[in-house]
Amino acid sequence: MVQRLHLVFGGELIDPSRNQFRDVDAIDIVGIFPDYKSAYDAWKSAAHRTVDNAHMRYYIAHLHRLRHEEQEASTTEELEG
Repeated sequence: MVQRLHLVFGGELIDPSRNQFRDVDAIDIVGIFPDYKSAYDAWKSAAHRTVDNAHMRYYIAHLHRLRHEEQEASTTEELEG
């Protein structure tokens, strides 16, 4: 079975409609998890703790999808824009 690591992190955004952090030094690294289910559970817990702050956002990053900058992007990656 292939292990697919997931990073859960979050912080306060400058504007809730954009994904730009107010202070990158204050980003909360919740942890790295061995599967999506445990990452989702950690994300949900962190998001619920900060539900009263509309500027707080938590994310799940799929570490197994990272790539070398010199390699051509795959068709499943996000489009620029």
